[in-house]
Amino acid sequence: MADTEKITINLGAVDLGKIDLLVDQGLYSNRADLIRTAIRQQLDRHADIVQQTVSRREMVVGVLVLGRKELESRRARGEKLSIRMVGMLMLSSDVGEELAREVIESIDLFGSFRASPAVKQALAGRVRQFATLYRGSSDEGTTS
Repeated sequence: MADTEKITINLGAVDLGKIDLLVDQGLYSNRADLIRTAIRQQLDRHADIVQQTVSRREMVVGVLVLGRKELESRRARGEKLSIRMVGMLMLSSDVGEELAREVIESIDLFGSFRASPAVKQALAGRVRQFATLYRGSSDEGTTS
């Protein structure tokens, strides 16, 4: 499940009790099942806003994996990447700091960024990762 992220939320005792009651009644298999279902329902409810924003900002939605060969090909053509996306950006372990700096001009990301710590450090000034506003620095997907 490489395309998932673990999150932590704080709930009041009453809300948590209600969740446990629904799980006990067999409506959900566990707490996480209810929370995932609720999140999906909210995302479906606001799908038009997401789509309009993605279109307006010319963003890609999904998982983007870039490896050394792809970046070397872009470098050979003199191309610079400005990545704007919602989802997950993964730079393969074969991508080094120098290659990443030469090819990746900027990253605007709502979601998670996976790369080696050295590559993340090399690109730190070029990455705007909006999810980091809500996550602790110990998360795997953060840029720091």
